[in-house]
Amino acid sequence: MRRTKEKADNTRAAILTAAELLFFKKGVSHTSLEQIARHAGVTRGAVYWHFANKAHLFNEMLNQVRLPAEQIAEHISQCDPNNPIIGLRHLCTEALLTMGSDERKRRIFTILLRRCEFTDDLREAEERHEAFINDFIALCEQLFSEPATLKRLHPEITPRLAALSLHAMLLGLLSDWLRDPTLFDVELAGTMLDALFRGIITDWESNSSCAALHAN
Repeated sequence: MRRTKEKADNTRAAILTAAELLFFKKGVSHTSLEQIARHAGVTRGAVYWHFANKAHLFNEMLNQVRLPAEQIAEHISQCDPNNPIIGLRHLCTEALLTMGSDERKRRIFTILLRRCEFTDDLREAEERHEAFINDFIALCEQLFSEPATLKRLHPEITPRLAALSLHAMLLGLLSDWLRDPTLFDVELAGTMLDALFRGIITDWESNSSCAALHAN
């Protein structure tokens, strides 16, 4: 029984890896389950044994990693409650740096942003992605609305505007870097984010610490 389960798990993992590589190379809409089966070295029936359809397979592939908005939302509670914006800055920086060091996460996020057309059968994945974006913006708005932070905002910047600006910059940096990794050194992510925070926070300093930051 154990060997049977191990074989099934290995087959499922091989299918997910094949889908990931083909989605990255060809795009989601131009990749068929037959192509995925051939690339994984299994039958099409084996693919259907593990996954109901391509949308199910796509969603399970996304579940292999924590996407940036999820990663940040999960770990923000670990940061200094007296200065959560510093923690937010470090988490955003870590999310960008992880893209540079984690090949699988980089590939899957590239598929999500650049290789995927959200057709009707991928509506669930699109809704999940949109939900995490909205949750991230709401979380940032809440942090910028904290009394200790609110008084530090530039007069013309509202918490909502600050949250939207941060999301736009983070997504823009990710999208541009995934499009062309030579465009900028991802190690400079923190410096670039500091430029944004200086335009939001009147007395911005980036050298404070965030407790127990370990984004996975």
